[in-house]
Amino acid sequence: MGTPDFAVESLKALVENDFNVVGVITAPDRPAGRGQKLKQSPVKEYALTVGLPVLQPEKLKNEDFLNELRALKADLQVIVAFRMLPEVVWNMPPLGSLNLHGSLLPQYRGAAPINWAVINGDKKTGVTTFFLQHEIDTGNIIMQKEMPIEDDDTAGSVHDKMMVMGAQVVVKTVKAIQSNTAKAIPQNEFSDATTLRPAPKIFKDDCKINWYDSSESIRNKIRGLSPYPTAWTELEMVNGKKISTKIFNSEVSKDIQLTPGTIKSDNKTYIAIGTEDNAIIIKDLQLAGKKRMLTEDLLRGFDTTQINGLQQ
Repeated sequence: MGTPDFAVESLKALVENDFNVVGVITAPDRPAGRGQKLKQSPVKEYALTVGLPVLQPEKLKNEDFLNELRALKADLQVIVAFRMLPEVVWNMPPLGSLNLHGSLLPQYRGAAPINWAVINGDKKTGVTTFFLQHEIDTGNIIMQKEMPIEDDDTAGSVHDKMMVMGAQVVVKTVKAIQSNTAKAIPQNEFSDATTLRPAPKIFKDDCKINWYDSSESIRNKIRGLSPYPTAWTELEMVNGKKISTKIFNSEVSKDIQLTPGTIKSDNKTYIAIGTEDNAIIIKDLQLAGKKRMLTEDLLRGFDTTQINGLQQ
């Protein structure tokens, strides 16, 4: 059970390791793009190339879907980047339902574990496989594997590395369950419950940059939201217009001192914005209605002198 690219890698690994995948459950086709043509999920696209049966329920408690699921007679369900399952679904197979989660549980339970680990400036993260139970992301842990978060990593680069590592852990987990050697350990044995950090879903307002924060926390926020859902700010122009601007990459500069939110540029190579302590140099951005580009490319056709309060 899965939907995005992150889930394809695990499904592919199970197929290539000769497990008997009796069916794939993924999201229904959705309208996408300007033409609003129906688009298949990445998981469905892959499943069809290897001839796997695909179910696409709108509602997971629909009796017709449940009957189709029972008819597959799966021994085990593997869930990677899908949606919350009702008990009637996760409790169906005799060997249970395992989930791959993008954090070292019990840390970062929730919808956006990769983003929050980078936003919080963590130096390591990892993946966890666990058996589903009633409360989300709280089931007994089967396996974990750590990975470093490098200083120049973004949520996107961590995602891509974790996708591959996670697929390997899924295969090891399924083999352990198959051979009856899997150990399911309660999460409270892995961490001090008083230090847990959550990973809630991220909304647009959460992505707005507060220039009164420290430069390092702002840089981590930009990294942790890149390339999606993306940190953003507003450039206020001298004509009163505000331009929403997404920021994908930045660096801290201790050589430029500005008051928080103040902008400085040479109109050729850099744009700097003041923070609580140092300045943030914008490396990669996208103005509303424009394409994403490097700062020096943007400055060839954008007059920063039109930004209100600009220092040069």
